[in-house]
Amino acid sequence: MKNNPKNQWEDHLTRRARTENYPARSVYKLEEIQNKFKVMNKNDQVLDLGCAPGSWLLYASKQVGSGGRVLGIDLSSVDIKLPENVKAVKENVLNLEKLPVVDETTRFNVVLSDMAPSTTGRKDVDAIKSYELCCMALAVADQYLVPSGHFVCKIFQGNEFKEFEKKVKSKFKECKIFKPDSCRKQSKEIYMIAKFKN
Repeated sequence: MKNNPKNQWEDHLTRRARTENYPARSVYKLEEIQNKFKVMNKNDQVLDLGCAPGSWLLYASKQVGSGGRVLGIDLSSVDIKLPENVKAVKENVLNLEKLPVVDETTRFNVVLSDMAPSTTGRKDVDAIKSYELCCMALAVADQYLVPSGHFVCKIFQGNEFKEFEKKVKSKFKECKIFKPDSCRKQSKEIYMIAKFKN
């Protein structure tokens, strides 16, 4: 009997996410990052790049509490009900300054990026596309983070990885590489955790 292809990626974390009312298992990657690195605090302003389907928005909302704010941006719409301290916008991250909720004084304590390219199946091509998205995310962090703000970014491991790490290290006092246990074993993704923007 063939497996239903729709369920081929389902695992205990997928089921746990459903039970806990998160739209995707990716929430547990952010949870691991937060538990280990404490990137978000109460009352923080958080920007979530590539926020759909919304799991990171929900988790960040709990971390910053009612005194904090979370803004998400993605090319896809977020269709879940969001808490009062969260807003999601369907837009390109490069158009951030065009959003009515952002002006030249807007700054964030944390920029999160879980952006990933549409994969081609060719690891070298996918890694280059991931690197390009990461450079976009870093440019946003550079512009909108407060001094000593934090940056979390997913990148696919490839030839460009060291180059991106060098760019991040030039802008932050601390930079750590972390692969959450909740990443799928076959995945090439890894996270860069950068703290205390220069």
